[in-house]
Formats: sequence, structure tokens, C-alpha cells
Amino acid sequence: MVEGKVVLVTGAGGGIGRDIALAMARHGARVVVNDIGAAVDGAGHSAGPAQQVVDEIHAIGGEAVPNTDSVADAASAARMVQCAVDNFGRIDAVVNNAGILRDRFFHKMSVDEWDSVIKVHLYGTYFVSRAAATFFKEQNAGAMVHMTSTSGLIGNFGQANYSAAKLGIAALSKSIALDMLKFNVRSNCIAPFAWSRMIGAIPTDTDEQKARVAKIQQMTPSKIAPLAVYLASDAAHEVNGQIFSVRNNEISLISQPRPVRSVHRSEGWTPQTIAEHAMPAMRASFYPLDRSADVFSWDPI
Repeated sequence: MVEGKVVLVTGAGGGIGRDIALAMARHGARVVVNDIGAAVDGAGHSAGPAQQVVDEIHAIGGEAVPNTDSVADAASAARMVQCAVDNFGRIDAVVNNAGILRDRFFHKMSVDEWDSVIKVHLYGTYFVSRAAATFFKEQNAGAMVHMTSTSGLIGNFGQANYSAAKLGIAALSKSIALDMLKFNVRSNCIAPFAWSRMIGAIPTDTDEQKARVAKIQQMTPSKIAPLAVYLASDAAHEVNGQIFSVRNNEISLISQPRPVRSVHRSEGWTPQTIAEHAMPAMRASFYPLDRSADVFSWDPI
């Protein structure tokens, strides 16, 4: 479905990114495998993971080159996009998958823990997408696939930095879809459920946490790859500005915020009438303090 296309996959040295890069190659794409080779928290740097995936792609007869630039820097992101153009003559799609975790309860979170996660996820998605947008606009075609998360779309404990970044990515994707529609550029999000090195950082101190992790371990990164390949392909030319989740063999279309209830008073509102009228009228439609696991409560299919 992506025969002859050139695809940049960030964070492709392992986990979900690796499986997406391999799937792109199997379906005929030429792939830039980007990974800085860092630990889950972003520390360290190694060319090994990216090169290993490139070697795997070569072993199945595909074309790929490694790249170890960081998504968290604008000039570095521009270099990885240029890497695609220099090696393969063009760029047709980007998959913004790179990420780190620095989990901490909000009241204990440091500025560095906040900033580093926002920088990689939200800034990184912007930097790579913005660098690619110039080429997409010139060729009047292109596809962007961004990894969001139900931690941001729904909620989770101890991930204020990650959740804020991931919900921001969903909004960024919608803005890209609107702004670049006239240039035939698409932008969509995937909220993946899969066992990976990042998910492996989830604590397993309680029976509830252990049961949750056991469920996630059933969901392999390879389950995410088919949707990413599809969204990068011309077959998805009418799919734009959407958010999907992939949970083992389930694909879900995720809702986007819309009004669910409204009230009015012809004379306007005061704090007192809001307390007496508006809030009681809308309370039945309030959302509970759900976490992702509360909403996706059934065993993965």
C-alpha cells in the first residue's frame, strides 16, 4: 500500500516504532529509521537501535537508512527530514512515534520532568511535522501519523507531563489537517495500546496494577503497524483529522470534544444562579474522573 513511498518513522529503534518501520518496508516503502538510542527517560545516546532495525529491513529485502537526530530540537528534526530527501529523493509520510516517560505525581513533578517530556512529545511532533510540511506543500501531497495516548485523551495517574503532551498532539494534528487540507496533506492520530519498553515502566506494586500490565502484555506492538501503514498510504486519502485507538485486534474511532449540554438564562448569569441553576442542570452530564483503564475496561480482543 505504500510501494515506493519514503517514510520517516521516529523512535523506530524498538517497540511500536520498530514494528511500524518494518511493516512500512514490507509494504514497499523506503524508510528512514530514526532513534537516538536513549533510555526510557531520555538519557543516553546510541546508534545501535536504529542500525539494528535498518539491518532487519535489509534482511527482508527492503530499503532503509538510520538516523540518530533528536526530535526535541528543530534543527535536528529538519536534518532527519533532509536525510530522507538526500537518500531517497523525497519524503511522503512521517510517523511521529518518538517518546520518553518521566512519570511522577503532579504535586511532586519537577520542572525538568515536565519540560523534558513536553519537549520530546509535543515539540518533537511539531518540529518533525513542520520540517516535513515544507516538502509536502511543494509536492502537494503528504501524510502525517502522530502517536497520542488515552492517558491524555481520557486520563491517568502520575502522568501530567505525558498526558498534557499527548492531548496537545491531538489538537496539533487537527490544526495541521485544517491548515494543510488545500495542499492534500493529511494528519491523523493513533492512540496505541501495546506492551513496549515505555509501558514497561508502569509500576506493578499492587494486584490491580499487575492485572493491568498482564492485559497490556497481550497486546504486541505489531498490532499497531497495519493502521499506521494504511494512514500513510493513498488508500487513506479521505481520512483526515481523526483519532483512532488500536487495542490488540480492536480499532476504535475516538470522539473529539463537543458540547453535550447547555443552559441559558435570558437575563444572564450570576455566580448564585450558576450554583442554583446551571450546575444542577448539567451535573448529570458531568464526566467522572476516569482513567484509561476505566473506559477500556474489557479484556483486549
